[in-house]
Amino acid sequence: MHLVLPSRAIALLGLVAVGASAQAQTRWTVAPKSSLAWWQVNPHLNHLWATTCPEEPSWRPGEGRSGGWIFDRALKPPKHGYAVVNDTTIVPVYPRPTANSVCSEAVAGQVIVSDTTAWRGVRGEVAVKGEMLITGEDRRDVYARQAVLETTRYPEVKFRIDSLVGITRHADTIQGTAAGVLTLRDVSRPVTATVRAWHEAGGMRVLSRIRIPAGELVPQYGLSRFALGLGVGTKIWFDLFLGVDLVFRPEGAGAQ
Repeated sequence: MHLVLPSRAIALLGLVAVGASAQAQTRWTVAPKSSLAWWQVNPHLNHLWATTCPEEPSWRPGEGRSGGWIFDRALKPPKHGYAVVNDTTIVPVYPRPTANSVCSEAVAGQVIVSDTTAWRGVRGEVAVKGEMLITGEDRRDVYARQAVLETTRYPEVKFRIDSLVGITRHADTIQGTAAGVLTLRDVSRPVTATVRAWHEAGGMRVLSRIRIPAGELVPQYGLSRFALGLGVGTKIWFDLFLGVDLVFRPEGAGAQ
């Protein structure tokens, strides 16, 4: 027995299928005033960290900072001080508790998600203005821009997201690993980044970080051994962490 559907019913089913496919894919855009990027060296020696959002009240510049900084004195300096201690348990050293819309616009990006229920088909790119990364010590920041990152020639650090894998869900929070390509000083290398995300600030707040062994900075990314000084040359540095704390908001009235 064959079931023959009226042409109107067939057309309706086609529209439903097309509509479901269109709604499944959503585009999410970084909200720049609520988003930031950061880096931190391990060991940080009580000063080797930076942010693109020094306006954030939960951030404190390291010791040896330049004058004029006003910050919450309740934010205590790290317990290790200047000691060379291999510690990756507190990265970043001053995480922000909530996403405030106070940041300079240093981060941009978009991702496309095919399925926001299972978070499949995630791809996109995030770009960070290198000159906006601030440690709080003027000479160190100028040196980082001119000699290390060379931001005049290479203004952005980029991470292209090719997929999101190993996804787990705990209540409203999802965790996983983003596989993609990091571009630093126009050198592109495949990397993976940890990802944690939940609903906040009218969108999706996403915390992500990449860990690069310090020994790879010169041969893999072409950074100057001279510019990186004693940290790499004497193997005092173990890791460089690059991270973001982003708020993504969906585009379009129909996005869920």
